[in-house]
Amino acid sequence: MVHISSRFDSGNIEVVDAADPSAIRLTIAKDGATDFLQWFHFRVSGARGVPLTLRIENAGATSYPKGWEDYRAVASTDRNTWQRVDTAYDGKTLTITHTPDADLIWFAYFAPYSLEQHEDLVAFAQASGRASVERLGASVDGRDLDLLTFGTGAKPLWVIARQHPGESMTGWFMEGVVERLADSSDPVANALMAAATLHLVPNMNPDGVYRGYLRANAAGANLNREWRAPSLERSPEVLHVIRRMEQTGVAMCLDAHGDEGLPYNFIAGYEGVPNVSEAHLAPLNRYRGELARLSPDFQTKVGYPKPQPGKGNLTTSTGHIANTFRCAAMTLEMPFKDTANNPMPVVGWSPERCRHLAGHCLEAMLVMIDDWESGL
Repeated sequence: MVHISSRFDSGNIEVVDAADPSAIRLTIAKDGATDFLQWFHFRVSGARGVPLTLRIENAGATSYPKGWEDYRAVASTDRNTWQRVDTAYDGKTLTITHTPDADLIWFAYFAPYSLEQHEDLVAFAQASGRASVERLGASVDGRDLDLLTFGTGAKPLWVIARQHPGESMTGWFMEGVVERLADSSDPVANALMAAATLHLVPNMNPDGVYRGYLRANAAGANLNREWRAPSLERSPEVLHVIRRMEQTGVAMCLDAHGDEGLPYNFIAGYEGVPNVSEAHLAPLNRYRGELARLSPDFQTKVGYPKPQPGKGNLTTSTGHIANTFRCAAMTLEMPFKDTANNPMPVVGWSPERCRHLAGHCLEAMLVMIDDWESGL
């Protein structure tokens, strides 16, 4: 008998009716008491050789319904290798069809990066002997907020991810960052660590990741709208990071995210912060160009509209950090789909490509090491 469940780390689905494998009815659960919903991650047991038709009936009512257009879900029988499977969207229902060749199969919006995987990543960084690990504080649910520090150079560079827990590609991206920096034979990593101190927060929202949320933390806060006035009650994760940034200073910050609708990798910047100048914007614009030169997966033609000067959102990490430290801060957006400018239809945007992009981001940081300054 086919059975569906999501009672595990990062799981999310509600079963309406699974009696008929060819007409399974599902819905995505909201992020607690909020209206955010998009992330799904569940397993199907008793599925070997069974043609499955899984219909997510509230797809059209999710936070980003355009994200389902030209989208294909991912599936895995070993939770290591994720493949794209046949998926269709009619404006209301997302339909996944697949016949598994194993008893158990997991389906997800994107290859998951669970809280347990984060714990493994932190342990790997520590075991490398090249990183220090610091507990910045606790999340709303009391989970640990980890900071990894690589290098001893003068430039304080920050990389953060998973403010929005359902954007799991950013977990894979941070894995790529950590693996590159932990490699003692990597000349780019060694040179960057000599010139800079890299402060990494691989998981800004451990509660949301564990609960299987899209955008919220355990208090229902969208962390990337809390940077102007975070609090211990509503957004301690942001508050702890800001306090540490105030101690270290920030010469550059990259905040990794995922975009549901746009099939591109791009960078959103801080063009709208008050009193922005050409000198302040110069490292942002150069970094976009350097990254596009290094990675065919990155491009600069498509992205979010640039806000007018003085009209930027200072509640976001990029807006707050760029304005407060007068440095380069940026939001890297990665797709849930494939990249339209460099498509790989078999895998789409994938964990492996996330890790490769992470390496190119570090290479671009090194190329521009003299450009990173505060007080611009």
